[in-house]
Amino acid sequence: MRLRTMTVLGLSALTLLALAGCSAGSAPAPGPASSSPAAARQTGSNAPTQEPLPSAVLRQRLLGESDLGGGYIRKPEQPARHNDVTVTGCPALAKLGGDGAAGGSLAFPHRAKMSFTYAGGTGSEVSEELYSDTATKLSDGVDRIFEAMTACSTYDVLAGGTPIVVAPQRVPAPQLGDERWSHLLTFTVSGRTSIVKQTAVRIGAVVVVISGTPALVDAHVERAVAKATGR
Repeated sequence: MRLRTMTVLGLSALTLLALAGCSAGSAPAPGPASSSPAAARQTGSNAPTQEPLPSAVLRQRLLGESDLGGGYIRKPEQPARHNDVTVTGCPALAKLGGDGAAGGSLAFPHRAKMSFTYAGGTGSEVSEELYSDTATKLSDGVDRIFEAMTACSTYDVLAGGTPIVVAPQRVPAPQLGDERWSHLLTFTVSGRTSIVKQTAVRIGAVVVVISGTPALVDAHVERAVAKATGR
């Protein structure tokens, strides 16, 4: 099965973070400049927008250095990659084939993205992606991706000529928003192991996806969800 990069959320994290050489350890998690967990949960319960938001609005709602706290460096936007990614060993991922796997219904029309490196931990990165569409399309699309990504205990990926073994594990997601998903992806590349956490939260017509070093994802997901609502 061949999938275009940057179309399936899980494979997006793979290409951006695993191949960049994320550390297998967890970096110290600085406290984000955010409200308390209770306040973040309250944000998810307030009436979120049910109409899709344009990409320009989503870009304004991405986390910035001032939201994350000290020690973060914004990564320059990478040019679009058009290389194919070959995935084998997981029939559930193969079922995403056709238009779904190659873009199609999973390529939500409105999106924005930002990535950061945390200077306090070698190889520690965190990225945020915002998507907007109708609540039904977001729910169905993201659920299908996360289900497929955790359906197999391991699978093999060939990305840009680099063989990678991926071992996914579903983990509890924070009680935020209307729906939420979370998993750990353990990548083994040339004998080196890296762990990436990916958490997605849907609030109305917006999905927030935070990917990166597990400690950094946990530290910033609540603030990301709050800011995605425009609060």
